[in-house]
Amino acid sequence: MYYPNIIEDICYDSDHIEQVLTEIKLNFHDYFSDFLQSEAGNGLSDDYVVNLVKHFGNDSQGQVIKKRKKDTKKAFQQIIKESIEGYEKDREKYLDIFDEDVFDEYEDDPNYFKNKVLRDECPIIRVTIYSNAKELEKYKRDFNLADPNDLLDVVMNLTSFANTYSQNQNSSNYELIDSLEELGFQDLDTGDYIVYGAIGGGIKSHLLYKLQPAYFPNRSRDAIWALWYLSKKKTFGCLEDSEFLMINVKESITQQNYFYPYELFSYYALKIFQLIEREAMNLNIQLNKDYRFVLVNEFLSYVASVHSDEINFLKSQLKEANHGF
Repeated sequence: MYYPNIIEDICYDSDHIEQVLTEIKLNFHDYFSDFLQSEAGNGLSDDYVVNLVKHFGNDSQGQVIKKRKKDTKKAFQQIIKESIEGYEKDREKYLDIFDEDVFDEYEDDPNYFKNKVLRDECPIIRVTIYSNAKELEKYKRDFNLADPNDLLDVVMNLTSFANTYSQNQNSSNYELIDSLEELGFQDLDTGDYIVYGAIGGGIKSHLLYKLQPAYFPNRSRDAIWALWYLSKKKTFGCLEDSEFLMINVKESITQQNYFYPYELFSYYALKIFQLIEREAMNLNIQLNKDYRFVLVNEFLSYVASVHSDEINFLKSQLKEANHGF
């Protein structure tokens, strides 16, 4: 997609979506196999171990690799455990902030909500505001200029949507969803759920993810990059290159598509979870659906990390484009 255009209409067509999903399915297994064998990037891949064995000694019977294959289930279980533990480290802070019972207090003093609660207590916003990274300067300015009432309204809207959706949904029916209409996330891409420059697609999705990880995936920068690689960088009929890229032709900058619609991302994330669940079933592992998208987030982060050198190269001319927040 070419900056500053919005996503092409074709990306919402069912045939287009099916083509993207078909490509993702074709490439999923190799990435997921490496994801397990490398312990989500924290261990050594099979290829690396094979090269080590070849270099340092004889393993004619392939015992090293056989042992690693036997440990796949154990590795998967460990990844699940560590992913959930990592997710829960700061989750309580989000639940405390976005507790609907305390919204009346926030409404009495929106400035306090903005400058104390969001700025100093909300982990993702606090880290961004107090970062020394130059590329985040624009976000800091936009946040400072944001209307406290707008910030409060959007946070209340997001919290209400997340809680209402989870109350009206159940895990079994959720996994049967087979269209954007059935998913029902259209409203989340409207102005009622965005404060431009302060609560954009990335932060919005992160807040939803921290509230209800069973139903709302984290549309992080890495996650969008990962979809580009899982879809083999194909365009599927788009006229402005891949829908997962944001290309600024004038400044020769390529970024992940920080305008990518949350409903589309969520649909692809759900289908990726179903692929992961199938792998879990093959290993007789029961996944905790309350943390459905925690594992998806871990996997997509891994896929992006595999290509970190290329991603960094593509972003090398990045100046002040931080719309991903």
